[in-house]
Amino acid sequence: MTDSPAVRIPLDPKEQPILDKLLAVRTNLELLKQDRSTYVKSQDVIELYDQVIEQVGELNHIRTTKRLEQNRVDTVLDDCFQLISLAYMTIGKNHEAPAVYAFVSTIKRLLDHLEEAHFYSSKDLESIGTQLANCRRYIDRGKDSYSPHLLTLLDARIQVCSETLQRLELAQSHLTPELTPKYDKLVSILRSLAGCNTRTKFPNEEIDEHLAQLKQLQEELRPYGIHAFESTGSKEDKLAEMVEKLQFTIANPEPAPEAKILIETLLRRNFLWVNLIKEKQGRIAPAFQQTYDKLLSIRNNLEKLSLTQAWSLRETDLWNYQRQLDRIDEARVDGNFIDAVGRPSELYEQRTLLYLLRKSYALIYQLIVSSEPVSEALLPIYNQLTTLRKCLLEVKKLGGVSSPRELYPYSMKLNSIDNMRVDGKFMIGDEIPDGQGSVTQLLEECFELAYELRNDAEDSSEADATPASENGPEVLAA
Repeated sequence: MTDSPAVRIPLDPKEQPILDKLLAVRTNLELLKQDRSTYVKSQDVIELYDQVIEQVGELNHIRTTKRLEQNRVDTVLDDCFQLISLAYMTIGKNHEAPAVYAFVSTIKRLLDHLEEAHFYSSKDLESIGTQLANCRRYIDRGKDSYSPHLLTLLDARIQVCSETLQRLELAQSHLTPELTPKYDKLVSILRSLAGCNTRTKFPNEEIDEHLAQLKQLQEELRPYGIHAFESTGSKEDKLAEMVEKLQFTIANPEPAPEAKILIETLLRRNFLWVNLIKEKQGRIAPAFQQTYDKLLSIRNNLEKLSLTQAWSLRETDLWNYQRQLDRIDEARVDGNFIDAVGRPSELYEQRTLLYLLRKSYALIYQLIVSSEPVSEALLPIYNQLTTLRKCLLEVKKLGGVSSPRELYPYSMKLNSIDNMRVDGKFMIGDEIPDGQGSVTQLLEECFELAYELRNDAEDSSEADATPASENGPEVLAA
């Protein structure tokens, strides 16, 4: 395996033993995540975490006078922390400090891409801001439990993310409540148009629908003094946008662009993009076909994981995708994808490849956010209870059951799961996996739902029976 691209400087001979030990830890972590014959055990992960922290202490001691040095030791150390972080999620310790590392790394990538793209929605920033606040809370809670080496590193990374987030929020600060929904819609259309280029069959009708929406938005924006012409897709327009793109890339983020300029530029970019993708019809230049195929495969695999996450995802699997995406991202030159001979991509390939890259990072982010704080060992039980809860809620929504007998299958399943507990705990061998509270709470919710449905059914049966008993003497008297 090769490391992510990074500047290499000569390795201090004193650091060689540290590198060797970190490589051994990384190998053990990779073997741990690849072994599907058994669950990932907390003891194994914590032991490897302790070994990494020990090497961090040794490294800091050696680098007393060269704190900013970066060499292969640092890239392997990053791999180890990423794998340990995802392994902590696999064993259900999602809210522990080590689990924050991979999450913050993904957030950093997303924020960098949002800043580079220049156009993003307020919802993007709200979600990331919420998650950063959660990460800070997990770190504060772990101050007495985890190494200050790790906590200092995480705190610094979160601070970098927070500063980027503040710049992005400032860039949108001129948008009024009336303009924000229209701006967000334009961002959504731009992303959807980029996604159209990755379809097996080019969706001409969908492109036309987006064009109609753009024209409608253009009319709605006229009263605000916002105007943009519908681009003909001429070479002059494309050149103008390339110059504009370059300015956005190299310009100082201060001051924040005015709302009118921001929206007009976005509207114009959408019109230009419609003409360009209609011309290209999903055809990627041969020089970038390999990169496109690789990114498309990663995006598709991550989307499949999103659909089957509860049943098939082992969080450490995300590391392979992260590494591949990082290598592709870091191989760009001045933000551009380059071919085998160092030539930058054209606008169409650049936008399409960036869409796939950013979409893949966003999918990893969503998979991490939606990861349940339950050990892999308890996930089968947790998933069964989640399904039972959904079924019981659906039954309740549809008016309940007509007889308590209809609840027998649910009750039998719940009792069988409840009987798996030993002294109130779900045991896997001799181990008590993390996530006991989440599973127990879900079990109690299911029992409570079943109890409510049974009571409602019994009350309904008694109400139906009461008129019959009251009418009995009258019938006999007649």
